[in-house]
Amino acid sequence: MTAKIVIRPMTPNDKAAVMQLLRNTPEFKPNEIVIAEEVIDTYLHSPANSGYYAKIAVMDSEIIGYICFGPTPLTEGTWDIYWNAVSQNNQRTGIGKALLSYAEKQIKKARGRIILIETSSTINYEKSRRFHISQGYKLVSQIKDFYAVGDDKLIFRKNIS
Repeated sequence: MTAKIVIRPMTPNDKAAVMQLLRNTPEFKPNEIVIAEEVIDTYLHSPANSGYYAKIAVMDSEIIGYICFGPTPLTEGTWDIYWNAVSQNNQRTGIGKALLSYAEKQIKKARGRIILIETSSTINYEKSRRFHISQGYKLVSQIKDFYAVGDDKLIFRKNIS
């Protein structure tokens, strides 16, 4: 029998485990982890006013996934998926898809109409890009050398309205 996965809001007690999950994700560079922690701290300080939604996937009391999303400032109905990470031992089991689907349902419920995901063009993010495409996201923009020379910014989009 497969253990049940619960997706719920992140709490302060979850922070250490989420940070470890992010540090253990090889795609994320140390400076990206710093930004992730700033976003998490902003959310945990005031979830309702932070502009972010931070959710975790829990199985057998262990945090195995994390997603952070929020409305894009100065837009009507556009949202961003900022982070989506699954523990190494639980990848390719549907956790990432479950988290993304959960976020999409919440965004649609909030009258979102467009979801954007920004990512890197480097080889480290190939798995992530394939995942986004498999979930119905389309590459709509590429900004050459955005992050660094040879590291383009890729923007994926999905319409949900």
